[in-house]
Amino acid sequence: MDGSQILTTVLFLAVVAITVGITFWASRQTKTAADYYAGGRGFSGFQNGLAIGGDYMSAASFLGISGAIALSGYDGFLYSIGFLVAWLVALLLVAEVLRNSGRYTMADQLAYRMKQRPVRMAAATSTVVVSIFYLLAQMVGAGALVALLLGVEDQAVKNIVILFVGALMIFYVTVGGMKGTTWVQIVKAVLLMTGSALIVILVLAQFGFNLSELLGSAADASGKGDAFLQPGLKYGLSFTSEMDFVSLGLALVLGTAGLPHILIRFYTVPTSADARKSVLWAIGLIGVFYLFTLVLGFGAAALVDPATLDKAGNLAAPLLAQEVGGGEGSVGGAVLLALISAVAFATILAVVAGLTLTSSVSVAHDIYNSVIKHGKASEKDELKVSRWAAAGIGLIAILLAIPAQSLNIAFLVALAFAVAASANLPAIIYNMFWKRFNTRGAVWSIYGGLISCVGLVFFSPVVSGKVDPATGDSLSLFPAGIDFSWFPLENPGIISIPLGFFLGWLGTVTSKEPETAERYIELEVRALTGAGSEKAITH
Repeated sequence: MDGSQILTTVLFLAVVAITVGITFWASRQTKTAADYYAGGRGFSGFQNGLAIGGDYMSAASFLGISGAIALSGYDGFLYSIGFLVAWLVALLLVAEVLRNSGRYTMADQLAYRMKQRPVRMAAATSTVVVSIFYLLAQMVGAGALVALLLGVEDQAVKNIVILFVGALMIFYVTVGGMKGTTWVQIVKAVLLMTGSALIVILVLAQFGFNLSELLGSAADASGKGDAFLQPGLKYGLSFTSEMDFVSLGLALVLGTAGLPHILIRFYTVPTSADARKSVLWAIGLIGVFYLFTLVLGFGAAALVDPATLDKAGNLAAPLLAQEVGGGEGSVGGAVLLALISAVAFATILAVVAGLTLTSSVSVAHDIYNSVIKHGKASEKDELKVSRWAAAGIGLIAILLAIPAQSLNIAFLVALAFAVAASANLPAIIYNMFWKRFNTRGAVWSIYGGLISCVGLVFFSPVVSGKVDPATGDSLSLFPAGIDFSWFPLENPGIISIPLGFFLGWLGTVTSKEPETAERYIELEVRALTGAGSEKAITH
């Protein structure tokens, strides 16, 4: 092991030690279900804004988007635009009213004026599926990152890394709960913004702080000329790719407001005003970060040897850090590579913890307590089930991540956004703004959007049939030679999102369930004022 690998290993272990210490500290502060699920509702708007940023700026943002820009130029930057614009939807439509009208999970808000068991079961199922898609991206990023740093190409080592990250995330959730997870995310957000700012300054310094010169150099180095800086390099090649772009845009813009691990964060603040402040702080932080990805991505295109990039582009940012630090073999390059990789690793740890917590809480609170135990489970039993669920979900994510390592992680997250926008968002919007909306509408909307989205992904080039024309290597989940794809788009949002809204409407108007106007009025009062939001729902 050379000096740079020793430095990297030390920094990795330091990050792990800090996060483990935070988790143990938080475990001593976690006494009740409210502590475990919502951090005792004791975080300020600023703290929660940092945590939301830490949760949202995942490995997909730092590694995947930078790689997408390095490979596809302008079209790769569309990910950044979509992720940022999505926050306006979350702020205007969801943040405050969800905080006021729910308790621990998304299903609390949906089930308030509907039949508990079918709605909670549907919402919990959707939450787990979205979380697993998102977890895949983080695990893939972890495997690629550590393999680069330790200089190993052995697939077995990458698989061991994924297993290690999965074990760590299960530890964070089962021991620290929401308090531990939130503080890990806050620390990670500070580290990520500081590390990204450092690399951005060093990249711009290479071009005399002239962004135009950076873009021109990136275009020249890409071998694609001016086309690298214009729309269409990836999504304008055919009608299918243009529709893929529209589908991707819909999923990114609408998906954030339906992401369960983001929605659950609004329950950790004491008031609706703090929920609004959380989103405003998060928008500022995330907006600056996505401007950083512009420099990181085009900087990688300009300065990093394309031959050293992996085919998915996930290593563009760490390799750029090495390059601006002095190049491979230099002390500065080794230090910056180790630093940025440790930050990226902290990013992965924080996000996987948040995702696992969200899905395990939904299993325990919505399925175990509300569906199986009819709301009569003790807090102790519910917390025990949540911890076991975290272990199970972590194991599923590990097993699915191992064959998914050839996929770009920003792209994997976009699929999670598509599921969230198709299954969760229609039910949330209808429930808050349509008085007639009922149980059948909610169930049809969630299951219809979920099944159509996942089904179309399964029969798309993401899973089978896509190969690299130059090498013949598979770019899909299944190996080359296996092709059962018939749906041409890689992101199904353009079909599944409207279908989720349509099925929510159709299920409602065809149901003979009596209108719950009185319940709707109560929900509206709660959504606008927050009155009674912490009371248990027992009807």
